[in-house]
Amino acid sequence: MADTSLHGRIAWYELMTTDPEAAEGFYTRVVGWGTQPFPGIETRYAAWTAHDQPIGGVVELSPDAQAGGTLPRWMLYVAVTDVDATVEKAVALGGRLLEGPRGVVGEGRYAVLSDPQGAVFAILQPSDPERFEPETVPAPLEISWRELATTDREAATEFYSALFGWQRRNAVEMGQPVGVYQEFGRPGLPLGGIYTKPDHVPFTPRWLIYAKVPDIEASLAAAAAGGGKVLTGPREIPGGDRIAEIQDPQGAAFALHECT
Repeated sequence: MADTSLHGRIAWYELMTTDPEAAEGFYTRVVGWGTQPFPGIETRYAAWTAHDQPIGGVVELSPDAQAGGTLPRWMLYVAVTDVDATVEKAVALGGRLLEGPRGVVGEGRYAVLSDPQGAVFAILQPSDPERFEPETVPAPLEISWRELATTDREAATEFYSALFGWQRRNAVEMGQPVGVYQEFGRPGLPLGGIYTKPDHVPFTPRWLIYAKVPDIEASLAAAAAGGGKVLTGPREIPGGDRIAEIQDPQGAAFALHECT
């Protein structure tokens, strides 16, 4: 049975980018998402939709963020029952508060944090928890997997388990240089995996999200035609599914998942 509790549920996916209009066109072609206006936010903000349901948003990086070196990226939001208590616990566990907590009219309160290894994520205490539908196996166009590449797999797993109650699932030996790939999830629902990235990989610790697409070859062709780059894949994973990692034209990393 899936976990019906709010705390620890992944609730939103946000793309922060230098060109929201271009990004909207890119992802609608590559993944098949729609977009719709998102009311109540002062800055330009659009929602990504899958099957006409909002699943995330896209917002322009502020000039201050760009001047400070923040690059285009995707960020996941994890739902919590008490944003202030969760911030306090995250800091006690070695995390760092980057922004907030602050409120968004009609949506609730959020904060942006980094884990002890430096990966950035956000938490959200929704104003209306009842609006969340029961968690189910992701359908096409929905986010199907979340993957943390970090400098210390074991420490990161302990941090998120303590903070959100995520549970260890399969631990898969990938061989060198990756080693163990630790899967995690909520009762009845796998969520993603955590691994120690090889030293030669140039990026800092980060979360990568995977969208389920019906035809990965078509999505990769659309990505290339739209000015994106194919970074890895497509390759088959255990069970027969195929995955690929891409970079959008503004530089944000993203991944695609085709199910058999």
